[in-house]
Amino acid sequence: MDDSRIYEIGHTSAVASTQTQYRVLRNTYWLLAVSMVPSVFGAWIGVSTGFSLFTITSPIISFLAFLAISVSFMLAIERTKNRAMGVYVLLGFTFFMGLMLSRLLSFILGFTNGTSLIMMAFGGTSLIFAIMATIATVSKHDFTSLGKWLFVGVLVLLLASAANIFLQIPALILTASVLAIIIFSAYILLDVQRVVKGGETNYISATLMIYLDLYNVFTNLLALLGIFGENRDS
Repeated sequence: MDDSRIYEIGHTSAVASTQTQYRVLRNTYWLLAVSMVPSVFGAWIGVSTGFSLFTITSPIISFLAFLAISVSFMLAIERTKNRAMGVYVLLGFTFFMGLMLSRLLSFILGFTNGTSLIMMAFGGTSLIFAIMATIATVSKHDFTSLGKWLFVGVLVLLLASAANIFLQIPALILTASVLAIIIFSAYILLDVQRVVKGGETNYISATLMIYLDLYNVFTNLLALLGIFGENRDS
C-alpha cells in the first residue's frame, strides 16, 4: 500500500473519530440541559411539601440511605446506558437529586435575600462550568493525572460529611464546602476533556458524571453563600 493510501485511511479515521467525539459532546450537553428539568421539578415539589428523607430516623441513617439510593440509581444508569431506558433512569435520578436539594433550598429561602442567593449560586455554577468546559475543550494538556487525587479528595469529603453529622463544627462545614467546590470544579475539567478526547464515548455516562459535578458545585456554593450572605427574616 502506497503512502498516499495510508494517509487517506488515517485521515478518514481521524475525521470519523472527531465526528464521534463531537456527537457525544453535543448529546451530553443536550441531555445535561434536559436533566435540569426534573431536578428543578423535584426541588419545587420538595420545597412545596417540606420533603425530607427519613426525618424520623437518625441523621447517619438518612445519610446512608441517601448514599444507598444514589448508588443504586447510578448502577442502574450504567446497566442501561446503551439503551433508551438509560435516559429515563438518568432523569429519574436527577428528579431524586432535586428532591434531596429541597431541604437546603428551603433553608436558604428562609432568608430575606434567599432567592438572590440561589440565583447567585446558579450563576456562579454556570460560570465555573463555562470556564472549565472551555479549558477542557481548547487545552492540549492532558488532565487525566488529576483523577486519582480528586478521587482521594472525594473520599475525604465523604468522611468529613459523615463526621460532621455528629460534630456539627462550623469550621469543618466551611472547609468541606470550599474543598468540594475546588474538587468538583476540577472534575468538570476532567470529565469534559474525557469526552472531548474520546475517553468517554457514551453520552449518558458522560451526562451523569458532569451532572454530579455541577450538582456538588452548586450545593456547596449555595451553602457558602448561605453562611456569608445570611439575612434572616425577623
